[in-house]
Amino acid sequence: MTGPCFVDANVLVYARDNRVASKRARAEQWIAHLWQEHAGRTSIQVLSEYYAVVTRKLTPRVPSGEAWEDVEELFSWQPQPVDAALLKRAHEIEQRWRLSWWDSMVVGAAQLQDCALLLTEDLHDGAVFGGVTVRSPFTLAAEEPAAGYAVTPAARSRHRPRGRPKR
Repeated sequence: MTGPCFVDANVLVYARDNRVASKRARAEQWIAHLWQEHAGRTSIQVLSEYYAVVTRKLTPRVPSGEAWEDVEELFSWQPQPVDAALLKRAHEIEQRWRLSWWDSMVVGAAQLQDCALLLTEDLHDGAVFGGVTVRSPFTLAAEEPAAGYAVTPAARSRHRPRGRPKR
């Protein structure tokens, strides 16, 4: 894998969900791989959503103490704060690609952390938003080569720059 990989809340939740063993196993594989590679990234918004879902909606519920330990451990993934920069980026994404506000926040956080890959089940698998490729952790194995989602550098313009010529 090349570069950091953004992990959405649904992937973290599946790693705690006993109802679908295959999804739990794949989510656990991805998370373990990202820990090993020091490539995991997320956001404060995602951590908040994770905590709320596993302590209130998941059956059986994860005890709040255990869920909080997970969140504290994920602080080492340098979660993107919800700040003015993220809100501005999310607004741009919402307007450009017509995503929901919450999905725009996730994509924006991935962009601000220079992630080439966004693992989520909530967006279209294979979609690209400004250099961030969305992949489902259930269709892409952690061991697959990075070529399918590596960021490609922007091509240099063949047009003459605008403005006065340099002397």
